[in-house]
Amino acid sequence: MSFIVSHQKEKSRSDVYFCLLPHHVRCNFYPRNMSSHHIVREKQEPALYIYELADFDEEYLGQLLEWSPTLLVAGNVYEKALSLGLKVDVVIGDYAEASLQERTKTIFPNAESLQAGLKYLVEEKYPAVNIIMAENNFDEVFEFLSLINIVIFTPTSKSYPIKSGFSVWKPAGTIFKINSITHFETTNLKQQQDGNFMVLADGFVSFNFNTKHLFLTEFL
Repeated sequence: MSFIVSHQKEKSRSDVYFCLLPHHVRCNFYPRNMSSHHIVREKQEPALYIYELADFDEEYLGQLLEWSPTLLVAGNVYEKALSLGLKVDVVIGDYAEASLQERTKTIFPNAESLQAGLKYLVEEKYPAVNIIMAENNFDEVFEFLSLINIVIFTPTSKSYPIKSGFSVWKPAGTIFKINSITHFETTNLKQQQDGNFMVLADGFVSFNFNTKHLFLTEFL
């Protein structure tokens, strides 16, 4: 099936990816002390960058912290992170007067803190990062897409870029939002009246297109 979809910027919070635990697994508190079965090699897991926390669900936050990733926070989020009991590895930008945790690095960038955090991760050779933001905006991270795998989480969604030939197994009824201004072909999807796409049957969904990236959003 082929589609041409015009890109429309939406003000509503909608878009979303990465490895979330099953919904029945709760994590109401999220200290970053790993038990023996949670020990992983450094940088094996995606880093987590809390750029804007907004009203992000605490259960999902706990899931993203489950494997004790390197944690970066924007300066204006630092106090909130401390109040949640998080161990912060890097603070990006100015932060309110608060006790800086032991071994926490601080970076005071000349550029915007979102790009500064990504630049730090690229220089430190992290392969992937999950970013929590109030709204999905890949325009702000576009220059880094070839350097690090990026997934953007908002309170309602997760979004990620894919390359042509990408396929993923999804249950029937899964809804995708596809941000594209170009022709693309897909299998096992049907476009809905609202412009989103629904998976027709349990199984793989595949995407083929001619541009460098296509941006998918799944709803939490």
